[in-house]
Amino acid sequence: MIETAILTPVFILIAWTLIVFLWMYGTRMPAMGQADIDPQSVRHPAALPGLLPTKVEAVADNYNHLMEQPTIFYALCFYLAISGHADGMAINLAWAYVGLRVVHSLVQNTVNIVMARFLVFTLSTIVIMTMVVREALQLLA
Repeated sequence: MIETAILTPVFILIAWTLIVFLWMYGTRMPAMGQADIDPQSVRHPAALPGLLPTKVEAVADNYNHLMEQPTIFYALCFYLAISGHADGMAINLAWAYVGLRVVHSLVQNTVNIVMARFLVFTLSTIVIMTMVVREALQLLA
């Protein structure tokens, strides 16, 4: 059914988030060991900035970013699936959002060029806004 097809991009973004978690774990733990940081001494995340290389922290920041705006995306996709409003355009927009979030992660976790990240983030925000506006217009019609 087309209504549930919008859930596949949701699943892929969840899977990507878990990949980024593994990336974060695989970079942060060795960096903490190299810096001789006792994990207990940084039990509050605010204690960690400045103790690890920026490229290690970028991956952790990206993981946190994947816990923020995508929550709106998840809720929206479930709403569209349940309401039966997940048409072909909504599905294409969902895939575009997921693709842009993956690109955002790759930029942040590798070269971390702020303006490139900002551009990709802005485009992904426009995609999700388009999905919301389309649904709002449908509800008003």
